[in-house]
Amino acid sequence: MNAPVNPTAPVHGTWEPQPAARWEDAFLSGNGHHGILVSGDPDDERVVVTHHTLVRPVGADEGRLPPRLAGELSALQDRLLAGDTGAAESFTDGRPLQWVRPFHPAFQIRLRRPDGAPDETGAPPFHRRAVDFRTGVAEATRADRAGRVFVSRADDVIVQHVTGPDLTLDIRLDHRLAGAPATLGVGHGAVLTAEGALLSLRARYPDSDLAYTGVTLVAVTGGTTTLALPGVRVAGARSVLLLTRVRRHTGETDVTGEGRALRDLLTDAHGGDDGGRGSEGVPAGPGSPAEAYDALLARHLSLHRTAYDRVTLDLDADPAERALQGSALLDRPRSAALLERLFAAGRYHLLSSGGLFPPRLTGLWTGDWGTAWSGAFTNDANLNLQTASAAAAALPEVTEALASLVQRQLPDWRDNAREVFGARGVVAPAHSDGESGHSYHFNREYPLHLWTAGADWLLGPLVDHDDTCGEHDARTTAALAEVALFYQDFLTRTDDGDRLVVVPSYSPENRPANAGWGTVNAAMDLSAARHALRTAADRHPEHAERWRALADRLPPHRINADGALAEWARPGLADSYDHRHLSHLYAVWPLHEITPYDTPDLAAAAHRALELRGPENDSAHGHLHHALIAARLRDAERVAGALGRVLEGDFFHASLMSAHYPRRDVYNADAAHTLPAVLIEALVQSTPGRLVLLPAPPAGYPRGTLHGVRTRFGAALDLTWAPDGVTAVLRPTRTVRIELRTSEGAEPLDLVAHEDRVLTLKAR
Repeated sequence: MNAPVNPTAPVHGTWEPQPAARWEDAFLSGNGHHGILVSGDPDDERVVVTHHTLVRPVGADEGRLPPRLAGELSALQDRLLAGDTGAAESFTDGRPLQWVRPFHPAFQIRLRRPDGAPDETGAPPFHRRAVDFRTGVAEATRADRAGRVFVSRADDVIVQHVTGPDLTLDIRLDHRLAGAPATLGVGHGAVLTAEGALLSLRARYPDSDLAYTGVTLVAVTGGTTTLALPGVRVAGARSVLLLTRVRRHTGETDVTGEGRALRDLLTDAHGGDDGGRGSEGVPAGPGSPAEAYDALLARHLSLHRTAYDRVTLDLDADPAERALQGSALLDRPRSAALLERLFAAGRYHLLSSGGLFPPRLTGLWTGDWGTAWSGAFTNDANLNLQTASAAAAALPEVTEALASLVQRQLPDWRDNAREVFGARGVVAPAHSDGESGHSYHFNREYPLHLWTAGADWLLGPLVDHDDTCGEHDARTTAALAEVALFYQDFLTRTDDGDRLVVVPSYSPENRPANAGWGTVNAAMDLSAARHALRTAADRHPEHAERWRALADRLPPHRINADGALAEWARPGLADSYDHRHLSHLYAVWPLHEITPYDTPDLAAAAHRALELRGPENDSAHGHLHHALIAARLRDAERVAGALGRVLEGDFFHASLMSAHYPRRDVYNADAAHTLPAVLIEALVQSTPGRLVLLPAPPAGYPRGTLHGVRTRFGAALDLTWAPDGVTAVLRPTRTVRIELRTSEGAEPLDLVAHEDRVLTLKAR
């Protein structure tokens, strides 16, 4: 948003004419490790700092192990197969429900003009705040004072630069955020240095040897810097540059060493050819703060902008609407400019929250210690939906973050398989705080320790990524073998027809209308087992015959009396239709087990199941999950309806981060991060052998361009559509024959590596 807006192109950022009154409206930046929430007030700037590692210790670690139930598994299976529909409700070690460790903010960097300090500009108290998605820079400007801040993807540091004539600021690190424990052990440090000052804040968790420490180097140009404990006061300066990092640790940390590392960033930075002036117009000598800001930003942009620019969406929106502030645009839910901006914001926030970990329920951000549902990684829908676009939307950074999380947690997943099921291999938990991958978050109503489909779902985006690249990641290949090994040990029971049975089985987070929560042959479990076994077989020829034979012995899906795909394939289990989760349609999305092209009868039954599904509590993830499945089933009207419920339900804050419920209730990244996946699926779908163009384009957007999406057969794609026709430009990286599906039908399409292919289609 710093550059002049081109009214003929989508806006890659958003702005507001007032500071954020609530932390939920603060603009966001992040590098997948550190995150910031920027209120955007030049007179009292508050930058909330977060870090993916910050989860609060709660309770003893020994209580966070999977339950040792393997010795009781056989008896449970006997009871369930004999018709005891409530048998699984006693399959527990008796512990109460334990939430995973809650995610929390670190502190806020506060830069405040002291009461009585001269107003150096004489201008109105505020002008504008903005965030530029292409750079990750959040800025606030008032006349000739400006504050800019970003989180460097290259140097893993928060970089904040304030400029203006005669700056007078009180600067401190302040832990006093909503919900911060009164018993948090907080210590401050402030020392003057040659550059200006070094500030630190150490916070020790109650009843724990764990702590986190933030260190900020303050580099001042002009004026004076004096101690004003617990911070410093800068008076009469021309610019102030702050470099901040957070570390979580046990015992003490080396604040001096952290300060030295920040000072090295400052002194080692080399600006570009800027004619002797920094980016803010401040005279820039060698090693000056202004030059350091420019150099740090340039290093960051080489990674961030490159990633962000790979994929764009242009819906030919009204230029006047493109120029609107975000909060005003949100009041126009049918605006093409709104959808453009939310698509851009969704990819920006997804990129910014993916690094050390993929996004949490809140992405990488929170301004409150009381995050809903612990701000966890919720693996039975939410994380999966948020990362759904990573492969197609060309964000390998997010895919790598997910792969890293999986790799770190595999040892715990092995414990889950062994302790609960007595099996080799791995079982993923439904919830994780990022530190532990153990299944310990469960109770009678949500027997999440019985859910076996999680590993397949979490590995799905990694398989998709491998398809787009044309190479198998050895880590994913090895993990798939462990999932298959689990099924090899677990799938031992059969029904009267000698079909294998998934028992116990659980369909997140629903139950049959006439049975208990843990049961037999949930549709999702069947699809996940089939998919995992066959995918692993494709990569492990030495085990392929055994694993494919197991997959072939699983029972087919069941169509119930309503003509709908049943959520439980076991005869006699009745569906519960009004539920936010659509776990039973896992075969449609994210898998391609059921499609209108290969399995039309099952696709019709899946569509009937989608029609019957109620919205329950209007969760954002439920609406957009519905849209993703509808897109696979070529139902454009249903895609538009689900999108409309989110766009018209007041789900988005002024920050363009989303909420879990309508009317901006409960800060949550589901809608923000999933919306790009919905739009891509409505316009382009691919498998290793198929391309589907415009399967379910939402009405109301008759023309547009989707640029740069990746396909699973190894080609980048630009798609342009208008009332008079459609053009698709494919840039393949490998030679392949695929099936092309359009509204006109199917035809073979031969692609040659590194030879662009232009397709021209008639209007729909």
